[in-house]
This record gives sequence, C-alpha cells and structure tokens, in this order.
Amino acid sequence: MTEREISNNLKRRMRSASRLYAVQALFQMEAAGQGLDRVRQEFEDHRFGASYEEGDFEEGDVDLFRALLEAAVDSQAKIDQMTDRALVAKWPIARIDPTLRALFRAAGAELMIGDTPPRVVIVEFVDVAKAFFPDGQEPKFTNAVLDHMAREARPEAF
Repeated sequence: MTEREISNNLKRRMRSASRLYAVQALFQMEAAGQGLDRVRQEFEDHRFGASYEEGDFEEGDVDLFRALLEAAVDSQAKIDQMTDRALVAKWPIARIDPTLRALFRAAGAELMIGDTPPRVVIVEFVDVAKAFFPDGQEPKFTNAVLDHMAREARPEAF
C-alpha cells in the first residue's frame, strides 16, 4: 500500500468514525437534554482517539463531526420534515427509535451540507445502522428512508 493510499484510508476511517460519533452525540443530546456545545466538547475530549479498558475509540474528523452536529441542530425541523415524508404516514419521526432518529438527523445534515455524494452518505449511514442494529431490519429500513431523503435533498445527483 502506498503512503497516499494509507492516508486516504485513514481519512475515510476518520470520516466514518465522525458519522458514528455524530449519531451518538445527537442521541445523547436528545436523551439527556444536553446542549450542543457540551456534548460536542465531551466527544472531542473523551471519544476521539481515546483508549479505555473496553477498547480504543477511532480518531474522528473534527471538522465533519462539528459540521454534522451544527447542521443537524440548525436544520432539525427541515430534516425531520424530510424524514417524515420518507416514512409511512402511520410512523412519523416521533415514533421512530431514538437511535434511528439521531441517525436520520445526522445523515440529513450531511445531505444538506452537500460535500459528499448522496450514495456515499447512504452507504456510510447504513453501516452506522448495522453497527447499532447488527441483527435487525433497521439497516434495510435506513437504506430506504435515506434513499428517499437523498432524492429530495439532492435530486441532481440521481
């Protein structure tokens, strides 16, 4: 593997870790009623690259992590409406599992930021769903909802 390939692989892993951390942070903000600044600081200080008895945390891409959190918070109503349109009428976002709700908000934020191709965003967040729900149907559900959201947020990419 060349030095450039190693560097690109590390960047991809850091971006993937940031997406996972963003979902966890958004979940924590909702579940514990904590504010953006407090949760962001906690993650950056105690998760990014930290080592604990249970294992090591991956280093994250701080810029992506911050951008996802800020966009998710600033555009939460718009993202939630986009998510609602992707869900069946009987299952509004308020009835969705809180982890999936956080995932849809983080993914919706990344789709709205517009730097990453929508198909990459979908694949990345389906992988996050697999990490939280390894044996369930949630990854397939996530794929379907995010596909709908991506087509609404970035129709030119399809």
